[in-house]
Amino acid sequence: MHIVVCIKQVPDSAQIRVHPVTNTIMRQGVPTIINPYDLFALEAALQLRDNLGGEVTVLTMGPPSAADSLRKALTFGADRAVLLTDRFFAGADTLATTYALATAIRKISTTFGEPDLVFTGKQTIDGDTAQVGPGIAKRLGLLQLTYVAKISEVDLAARTIKAERRSEGGVQELQTNLPCLVTMLEGTNEIRRGAMIDALRAARAEIVTWSAKDAGVEDIAKCGLKGSPTIVKRVFAPSPRAEKAAFIDFAGRPPAEAVIEDLFKRHPKLEADLVASARGY
Repeated sequence: MHIVVCIKQVPDSAQIRVHPVTNTIMRQGVPTIINPYDLFALEAALQLRDNLGGEVTVLTMGPPSAADSLRKALTFGADRAVLLTDRFFAGADTLATTYALATAIRKISTTFGEPDLVFTGKQTIDGDTAQVGPGIAKRLGLLQLTYVAKISEVDLAARTIKAERRSEGGVQELQTNLPCLVTMLEGTNEIRRGAMIDALRAARAEIVTWSAKDAGVEDIAKCGLKGSPTIVKRVFAPSPRAEKAAFIDFAGRPPAEAVIEDLFKRHPKLEADLVASARGY
């Protein structure tokens, strides 16, 4: 079985700042990490590899420094790492990103074997669109399972996969055919501690590096800023809250009752609105 996992190197969101004059994100001096959602996808792929055999290829698109994230993925146990890097990819939105990644996955298929599964995280912490995974599936003509909480079974003989998918109404149990693309939810597993042998292997491993030409990109106009119709008008930091914490004196009252009474006192219209809403039902 061959599994491709798409990861992204992102700035550590805990240390991101917005420039007060230009309203742009200040990335200088901000450390980069593997997108946390992608780690759930990577661990799910590694577990399947361990149970069913095969290999895991990790793919990312980014600057040459993104090789650090790929090498980190190798320390967790991934078998191969592919870096898609070229100045033509700079400034890509989700549309251009999915075009480049889908092209690279086709190249992986012809070079290392067609993947049975493609994994991505639910979304990235810097973009938060959750569009890249489904976009790749659409471009490759793959079936897709999104917001997956658990891989229940993969039957390689029958070429099927069963998974539990979270939705607003609860949990859906789904089955589809391979090959397919899976986007994993957060909290579904915990990334393993890499073994020493994997850490040593990662240190000397060769990162497969492809330019746009190497990956077989046919239309450069669909890549990077040129291929990105998304326009960011403004980036801003949320204003700090001015309200201070309120002290509630229970005065012998049950805590729930005291909180509700204080809430109605501070927001006089709230009680009337709730009563009117209840009568509407």
